Parts: sequence; structure tokens; C-alpha cells
Amino acid sequence: MESLELEKNKVNKTKSYLMMLLALMLFIFAIDLLTVAMSHLNSAVAEGILMATRNPFVSLFIGLLMTALIQSSSTVTASIVAVVASGHLTLEQAVPMVMGANIGTTLTSTLVSLSYIMNKREFKRALSAGMLHDIFNIFTVIILLPLEIYFGFLSKISIFIAQLFIQDDAYSGPIVYNKVFTRPITEWISTTIDIPFLTMILSIFLVFAAIKILSTAVYKAFVVNSFQDINKLIFRNPYMAFVYGTFFTAAVQSSTVTTSLVVPLVANKKVSVKKAFPFIIGANIGTTITAAIAAIYKTEAAIALAIVHFLFNFIGALIFLPFPTLRNIPVILAMYMGKKSVKSRFLGFVYILLTFFIIPFLLIYFSND
Repeated sequence: MESLELEKNKVNKTKSYLMMLLALMLFIFAIDLLTVAMSHLNSAVAEGILMATRNPFVSLFIGLLMTALIQSSSTVTASIVAVVASGHLTLEQAVPMVMGANIGTTLTSTLVSLSYIMNKREFKRALSAGMLHDIFNIFTVIILLPLEIYFGFLSKISIFIAQLFIQDDAYSGPIVYNKVFTRPITEWISTTIDIPFLTMILSIFLVFAAIKILSTAVYKAFVVNSFQDINKLIFRNPYMAFVYGTFFTAAVQSSTVTTSLVVPLVANKKVSVKKAFPFIIGANIGTTITAAIAAIYKTEAAIALAIVHFLFNFIGALIFLPFPTLRNIPVILAMYMGKKSVKSRFLGFVYILLTFFIIPFLLIYFSND
């Protein structure tokens, strides 16, 4: 009986590994198709994109709104890498959009916390854990966005690092990009459809599908059996939680999956909000692997943007993780928000609508008038 169970697990793991491989191939293909579609868009559409993203605050909220609607920062950041690779977006314009995507991705964990709304005590803890991810990313944006706008802080560092890999200065404007092994097929599909906007929509859907398949396959292969078992080990100390958060998210390809796993643990008193925070910081770094995969075979600018995505989360971790006093600020704020939302439960819904949809939409709408 036991040998049958082991055999079944082995077959399931092999299936998951094959799914991972297929999903990775689909991901690279979809990103390449998106790059080709963007390069074929007419100049009027390209001009529209450039005009919308010229304002860094609008760019930030476009990234936020796109991620909140698609529910995957991995899809959005990978798509931004492809748009930069096609030459329709400069590195400097793309940086605030990546920052916005980091905030937008936190919506899922907050939505998961709303499933505990019927139980006051669980809801308070769950919402605190869900909001912790939001608060960390919002604080990091508040610190780094002004530095990027006024000094080009992230883009300059990323260009310097990218130059260590590729000796070329072409980081903005039209770029000649390298061809991926999937290029003959993607060019044939693009020519057959012959409507760049339709090809772009198809490629975004394929990117999203690839990430979903990849995250499910890796989750089944590596995480599902081990997460509950090593629960106590993961949250033993802040640095251990940080490392596990990074590892799990890099494996699953989605910070939304791993941070959403933490919410039920906090709600059920398995882990405190304070202990969950370093894990969430790690998850933010782990999710940057998607942009790194998307940047493979791409332009210098695309590689630099993948580095920006990593640097944003890494600097955020450096600010909060080593200092217990700073680390406690988002925790205290999240717990305060959780307490307030329990007294008036509709506040949780108002917070989600305002932060992720209404404010970004209004700012984008009025800035384009």
C-alpha cells in the first residue's frame, strides 16, 4: 500500500516537472510574441503609450491598475520588459510602472483576508496580514520613487550592473533586440493575424496562462506537501522566514500565491503578523525571477529593467529587514488597520476599492484630459 502511494507521488511529481518545462517554453514564446506585436504597432499607438507614461505618477498608477485587474504582477512586469525590448518604452518610463505593479500585486492577499469576514477575531488577524504586503510596497515606493524621479537612482544603478553583462550604451529609445529561438513561429503568427493589437492581447493572455500553469506545477512539485510540515521551521527567526519567502516565491513564480498562503496561517494563530512580515519581504524578492526570465535573450534595456525590479524589492528589504524598529512600523500600522476594519467591516472593501481601483483610475483619467 505504501509502495503504491510512493509510486503515485513519483508519477505526480514527474507530471508536474513536465508541466513546468512546457509552461516555461510557453512563457518564453508568449513574451517573444508580445515583443513582436509591440514592435509592429503603428506609431500613433506607440505615441499614445509614450505620452501616457511620460508622467511618472501616471506610469506608477498604470502599473498598479493593470496588476490589480490582471491579478499578476509577474504578467505585468514581464509584459513591461517585452514593451521596453520592442523600443516603445524607455527604461526611465518603465521604472515607475514596475513600482506600481509591486503595489497592485498585493490586492490578492487582501482579498483572501476578506474571506474571514464572518469571524471577527480571525478577520482582524487576516486583514492585518493581507495589508502588511500593501504597506511594505507602498512605503518602498514612497522612499524610492522620488529618488528615481529626481536622480534616476534605480535606472542608473541598473544600467551600471547591466553593463557588466553587456557592453552597450543603448538603454533608451528604439532598440535592436536579439532574436529568441521562438522568433520564426512568433513572426509567422504575427504576420498571419496581421492585427498587432489583437496579437498583443493574445500574447498577454498566453503570458498569464503560462505563469498560472508554471505556478500550479511548481506548487504541486515542491510546496504543497512541505509548507505545512515546516511551518515552525520557516518562521523560527526573521532571516529564516525571509530566505524561505524568497525561495518559495521564486519556485512558484508568484508572490500572490505565497503571501496568500500566509494569510490563513496568521488568521488561525499559527503565525503572528510580526513573524509573517520577513516572509512577505522575501516573497517580494522571489517574484522578480519572472522579469529575469522575460529578459533572457532580450535587449540591454530589458535586462536593466529586470535588474530594476530586483533592486526595488532588495532595497526595500535592506531598509526594513535588518532593523527591528523599522520592521515594526508596517506591522503596527497593519494591525491598527485590521483593528479599525473589524469595528466597521465595510472599511476593508472601501480600502481595496480606493487603493487599487478608484484612485489609480481617476488619476490616469484626469491626467490624460
